[in-house]
Amino acid sequence: MCDIRPEVERFAQVGEVVSGGVQHGGMARRAAGGGGTGTGRGTGAAAGAAKVRAARRPELRLPHLTPYEDDDGLEPDGDYDALDFREADLTGQDGAGARFMDCALTGCALDETSLRAARLLDTRLTGVRGVGTNLAGATLRDVELLDARLGGTQLHGAVLERVLIRGGKIDYLNLRRSRLKDVVFESCVLVEPDFGGARLERVEFVDCALKEADLSAATLTDVDLRGAAPLELARGVDRLSGAVISPAQLLDLAPVLAAELGVRVVAE
Repeated sequence: MCDIRPEVERFAQVGEVVSGGVQHGGMARRAAGGGGTGTGRGTGAAAGAAKVRAARRPELRLPHLTPYEDDDGLEPDGDYDALDFREADLTGQDGAGARFMDCALTGCALDETSLRAARLLDTRLTGVRGVGTNLAGATLRDVELLDARLGGTQLHGAVLERVLIRGGKIDYLNLRRSRLKDVVFESCVLVEPDFGGARLERVEFVDCALKEADLSAATLTDVDLRGAAPLELARGVDRLSGAVISPAQLLDLAPVLAAELGVRVVAE
């Protein structure tokens, strides 16, 4: 088996592959262990490139909540303020365009629930579960999603701002063309998430498994991937400009980077 480290050194020379601009190329060279002899200016650029602005986390302080009791279920364009949805079965219900403000959803079933274009503000979701939940075009602001078990959740075209996703597992999360700002994925498992065409700014992955992610046509700004283990990219390695990765991740991504650059790694 050949040693790919010399090729990694070559990848690191291409600043836009790992993080945009010349100064990010300096960061990559340092990450690969080859940047100790540059000029003072280059060293400063590399040091600056390693910095990433941290995401702002939501700070929820829910008021006293009233138990949710509605035999008729969710209503399109409904207005839900300071309600406690506890173990509610919302399967197949239609809450498109609804507003949830200062609410808590705990242990709720969200299979095929339609929350298209809904607004979730200052709201905490804990232990929710479901397949095919539709949140396309929704707005999530100051939201915590804790220990969720979701599959095929539709969030394409959504806006997420100051959102914490902690614990649990989400399969096939669709975030295509969404906007994420100040979002933290922490201690969770994401299987084949789709960020195609999305804009990510100040997004952090902390102790998070990122498996076969799609970054096609995505735009990244201050995205910290160093806490993602594993970090697996199915598509979009060329969109890593604006992200920060660790030296170990650079080596792990070497085969994908080689394929993207058209570099053949051949044993002597």
